[in-house]
Formats: sequence, structure tokens, C-alpha cells
Amino acid sequence: MRKAPEGYAWSRFGEPEYTDWLDESLSWKEACYIGDWSFLWQHRFTGPDVLAMLSDITVNSFAKFDIGQSKHAIHTNRDGKVIHEGVLTRLGQQEYMLHGRGGFWARHYLATTDYDVQVEQDDWFILQVSGPRSVDVLEKVAGSGLRDTGFMRVNTIRVAGHDIHALRQGMAGEIGFELQGPVAHKQDVYDAIVEAGQDFGIRKLGGRTAPINHLEACFPTIATDYIPAIFEPDTANYLKVFTDSMPAFAQPAYIAGSYEGRDISEYYRSPVELGWGRNINFDHDFLGREALEAEKACPRRTIRTLVWNADDVLDVQASLFRPGENYPFMDMPRDQRGFMWADKVTVDGKFVGVATSRGYSYYFREMLSLCTIDLAHAEIGTRVTVHWGTPDGPQKEIRATVAPAPYKTDRRRANLQTA
Repeated sequence: MRKAPEGYAWSRFGEPEYTDWLDESLSWKEACYIGDWSFLWQHRFTGPDVLAMLSDITVNSFAKFDIGQSKHAIHTNRDGKVIHEGVLTRLGQQEYMLHGRGGFWARHYLATTDYDVQVEQDDWFILQVSGPRSVDVLEKVAGSGLRDTGFMRVNTIRVAGHDIHALRQGMAGEIGFELQGPVAHKQDVYDAIVEAGQDFGIRKLGGRTAPINHLEACFPTIATDYIPAIFEPDTANYLKVFTDSMPAFAQPAYIAGSYEGRDISEYYRSPVELGWGRNINFDHDFLGREALEAEKACPRRTIRTLVWNADDVLDVQASLFRPGENYPFMDMPRDQRGFMWADKVTVDGKFVGVATSRGYSYYFREMLSLCTIDLAHAEIGTRVTVHWGTPDGPQKEIRATVAPAPYKTDRRRANLQTA
């Protein structure tokens, strides 16, 4: 039985509850929220060779990349498995900002090359304002012009006397903006947004609720839905860079659940398996290209949502009130301890996939999970079994139904003029 290290309890989101997680989880469907993602790392790359360097290690095409545009940049290893992913924004002709751990990987790779590129770690805040009323809130504090912002494009707005970037993104699957700027301005901007949002029902998004929008809107997350593909001989030097970048109490591969991989690589995932195949472009050579060309031509797995049977879920909770051995606790709405909770999924006793990101959606009143599942069993409506528990401990067979991913209707690209 796998056990967490003694004293290990960590949520990357770190924020408390504000109203409560039930109320907060409705905010991005009914009004809007403000959430803090400033814990993400930022690296600024400058110089004439930035795109050439990044092209070597990124599946995305940079043949067209406008100033003020952002891309979901995905980095893979030679086997086509995801090392990191994040948001890359072109700020100027030779200036780029990469948000997320991918900056560490790009900097590590850069050191092995002769590219004319400079890199520095920056300290920006990242505040998400998302939901159907988000554009109303931002208009109140920043004035007009925001509704002309294209999807994955950056607009410069002025909030609380500071010029900041507003990236139209929508990580909750709704209209949304990611506000970015120097961390010294963070509190001024945050307070101004909260005050302006009172007329529109804004909620502060707490740490218990934040992962639910990733589940409902299908945004697979590192160390939750996949382990970064860095535990290989050819990335041994980078593994130390990666672990040194994390808080001292956190680790990159804490795994729980009924699925028992024989090797850490069985918890790696490719962009195809995670639903990011559309990002892969073969107009350039990059690390992992050959493997991904083969996989895109003949994919084996895809990502889906699983809807868990409510009676079976309730029996897991009820076992805590019965004498004898109980099933492992299902935290609500999601596990808060930083695990990749990976559960075995079967059909008629045959292994067909791995369920991750198990969480309760108060909006849908359902227990959901993401699942990388064999294509042969990925048809919507397919009945499967999720094995909840530990490999050598008590397990509950939970009936589940395959559903689309994202589960919630995607409204990120809605017309801002009529929003």
C-alpha cells in the first residue's frame, strides 16, 4: 500500500475557502470569480533566436506568432511524452514570456546550445477573472476596448493606476481573462477587481474549489493527471533542476490510487492522450516528433470524462460509519494533498484506462473524473468500472459512464460584444 510521507499535505493552490467551496464552485457559471495563480513561474526569453530555440523542444508551430498572441506551448521528451506545458506569450519582436515550469526546461536546454538567447526568471502576478460577468467587471475598472480582445490574445488595460496585461483565456471553460503584471502591483489590482465585482456577484476562488474548473473543463494538470516525463537517464540532470524549483515539502511524483504502474513511465502521458493533439504541428523538427507522428497516425488512447455512479460513491462514504475496514476517504470536492490519484478502469475485468482528477461537481451534482482510455472503449455512453482504493487494500468497484471531455460546455470563445 502506497503511503504519503509523514506530514506531507500540500495544495498547490494554497488559498483558503472564502464563502465556501459549494458557493465558489458556482461562480464561473453564474457570475465570475477572481483566483490567484501567481505561484506559477515566469521566464522571460529575449534575443533573435528565441523561436528557433523553443521550436527544438516544443510541439507547437511558430510559423505564425503575432506580438500580443499567446500559445499553449507543450514540451515533450524523445518518446513524445509531456515534460511540461504552459502559456507562451510574444511580448515584442524578440521578447517572450513563458509561464509555468516549462521555463526551467527551456533554460536547461538553452544552456546546451549556441543560440543567441537571454533568459531571466521574472516575478509577475497572475490573477484569473473568469465567468459570464468577468468582462463586465473588467470594463468597470478598465473602461472600454476589452471586448475587442481575440481568444489567446493580450490587451493592455489600466487597473488601479497600473498598466497590466489582460490575456483572454478562460481556464474555467467560460469567458475569462488572466491579468498579469509585476508582483508589486498585485494587491492594488486584486482589491480593485474585488471592489468592482461586487455589483456582479464576484467570488474569491479558494484552494478547495480551484481544481474543479480544471476537471469540468478538462484541463489536465501536471502531477495530477500525468507525471512529467523527466525520470529517464537522458533527463537526469534536469530532474535536479526541476526538484530544486519546487517547495521543499513538495515532490514531483506522489502517486496514490488503485492503478499500480510497473514503472514511473506508465504515468507519463502524450499530448494526444491528454486531448492536445491539435497543438502538434509537424512543420518543424522537435524532440519527440517521430513518436508523435506515429501516434497521431494511429492513436491508442484519448481523454474522456467519467461520471461515477452516485450509489457506489455513497457506499464509499458510508463505509466510514460501519464497523470494520473502510474504503479510502474521498475528499470533497477533490483530494487536497498534492497526489496524482490514479485509479484503474476496467471493462469486463479488462484494463482499459486510468482515471485521474476525481472530484465532486456541485453544479452537476455528480462525482466526475478525467480518464485516459483506450479508443475501443471511449465511445460516449460506454459503461466502465473504476476501482477505488489501493493496490493491496480494500477496493470498491464503482460503476461509471464515459462522457465527453470537457464535460461542461466550452464557452471560452463566446462573442464578447454580446456577453
